[in-house]
Amino acid sequence: MSDKPEKFIDENGIRLDGRRVDEIRPMTVEMGVLSRADGSCYLEWGNNKVLAAVYGPRELHPRRLQRPGEALVRYRYNMAAFSVEDRIRPGPSRRSTEISKVSGEAFEPVVMKQFYPSAVIDVFAEVLQADAGTRTAAINAATLALVDAGIPMKGLVAACAVGKVDGQLVIDLNKPEDNYGDADLPIAMTEDGEITLLQMDGNLTVEEINKGVEMVKAGCEQIFAIQKAALLEKFGTVDEEEVLEDAELQAELSSEEDVSEAVEEVEELVEEAAAEETEAQEEEEVEEAETMFEEDVAEFEEDEEENGEELEVVVAEVSEEEITSESEDIESNEEEGDKYEQ
Repeated sequence: MSDKPEKFIDENGIRLDGRRVDEIRPMTVEMGVLSRADGSCYLEWGNNKVLAAVYGPRELHPRRLQRPGEALVRYRYNMAAFSVEDRIRPGPSRRSTEISKVSGEAFEPVVMKQFYPSAVIDVFAEVLQADAGTRTAAINAATLALVDAGIPMKGLVAACAVGKVDGQLVIDLNKPEDNYGDADLPIAMTEDGEITLLQMDGNLTVEEINKGVEMVKAGCEQIFAIQKAALLEKFGTVDEEEVLEDAELQAELSSEEDVSEAVEEVEELVEEAAAEETEAQEEEEVEEAETMFEEDVAEFEEDEEENGEELEVVVAEVSEEEITSESEDIESNEEEGDKYEQ
C-alpha cells in the first residue's frame, strides 16, 4: 500500500508540514563541534541532521595528484547506514559519488585555492538522519565548516531545492514531496546570485524553472542570514537588536514582494552607509590637508628665519673682509707715498 497522500497542498495553500509554498523548514546550526577537525559544523534542517568537517590545508599524497598553482578541494558526501528507515549498505555508492562530485564543484567559485599550492583541503559531509534535501543541507553545513577552518573564501554558499507537487511549485521539499512529487530542482548559489550547482529530477517548463530559481534565491537569502548569525555567534559580538531585526526579516520573507522590498531596504541602507563613509573620508582628507598646510607654513617660517640669520652672518663676514682689504690698501698707499717723498 502506497503512503502517497491524496493532496500535498490544501485549499488554504498549506503544505503537509504546515508551511506555505515559499517557506523553508526551520534550521539550527552549531559550529566547532569536532575538536580534532580544523573546522566543523552540525546542522539540523527540518528532520535532516548533517555533520560536516574540514581537514586541511595539508600535504597531498600521492604527490602526482598535487596541483602546483592551487590546492585540491576534495568533497565527500556520505549517508550513514542508519540515516534512513530502511538500513542502507555502508560505504560509497554510485549516488554518493555523483553527489560528492557536483557538490564539491559548488565551492569552486568561492574557495581561494591559490593560497595553498600543492595542498589538499578535505571536506566530509556525513548525513546522520535523512529527510529529503540532504545534498543541499550538506552544502550549507560544509560552507560553515570551511569558514570555521579559516579557509579563505570570497563569500558564502547556500543551497536549497524547489519542486513541483499538485501542479504547484514549492520550496525546500519534505520527504513525501520529494518521494512522490513531480519534479525536484536542487540549486546552490553564492551571495551575489551566481549559481554553482543545478540539478533536476523530473520535468519542468522554462517558465517554471525561471520561477523556481527566483524562489530559491529567496530561500537562500534566509539561509545566508542564518549562516551569518551562526558566524557572528562564534567569531563576533551579536547585538540583540540586530538579531531581532534578522528574525523579523526572516519572518517577513514570505512572498516575492516582501523579498523585493527587503532587498530595496538593504540597498538603501548600504547606499546611506557608503555616503556617510565618503563624507567622513572627505572630512578626514580636508583635516589632513589643513594640517599639512599649517606644517608647511611653520616650516617655511622656520627656514626663512634660519636663512635670515645665515644672511646676516654672511653680510658681516663680507663687511669684515672688505674693511680688512681697504685697510691693507691704505697702508700700502701710505708706504708708497713715503717712498716717493724720500
